[in-house]
Amino acid sequence: MNIDPRVMSQLLKLQMLNSSTLISGGTPDPEQSGSDFSAILQSYLGQASANPGSVSTDPLASSFLPANLLGINQSYSPLQSLSRQSAPGNYEALINQASSRFGVDSSLIKAVIDQESSFNKSAVSSAGAKGLMQLMDDTGSGLGVTDPFDPQQNVHAGTLFLSSLLKKYNGNEGTALAAYNAGPGRVDRLGIRNDLDLQQKLHLLPKETQDYVTKVLGLKQKYE
Repeated sequence: MNIDPRVMSQLLKLQMLNSSTLISGGTPDPEQSGSDFSAILQSYLGQASANPGSVSTDPLASSFLPANLLGINQSYSPLQSLSRQSAPGNYEALINQASSRFGVDSSLIKAVIDQESSFNKSAVSSAGAKGLMQLMDDTGSGLGVTDPFDPQQNVHAGTLFLSSLLKKYNGNEGTALAAYNAGPGRVDRLGIRNDLDLQQKLHLLPKETQDYVTKVLGLKQKYE
């Protein structure tokens, strides 16, 4: 799939202003949570905020993340295939290509794919998100995707969207991931602009999103 990043970037800006859940079919209503995930994520974000000069935040330290959380995808629907691809090996070249093209760390792309679909290209969520990076139909269409189950189209579109979120939030990975799951509109309405804001307002986001951010950051470390 040939997507002009400049054209797609402009389109994404329009989409982000009008959409609350563009990718992954995130939970529609905020709910508060006092789960352990909040404390884990806040510990990570506290470390990141201590180095404001860095554009890209450091990965979540393994000591903060319980081992049994790695590789778990709680947003995965019973409608999706129960089979889990053993590793990202089949998509290594594709992921590296998307990483180079859109300037997103390959380990972050792998982490998102792992959490979203467990590397199952045929995955479909209960909300209708499809493929490796779980694109909603409207988002995929806006990015020029004609077949969401085609790995190249799906990964390129998902990575482009993730890249735009990282740029929007100045490299704050936690905030970008929250927007990927819950939608940038919701994140913006809460006044979350960076990972320090996310730490302070984490409880205002859906529990699904709180868990999602923590898990993806942990998976990113796994793939580094």
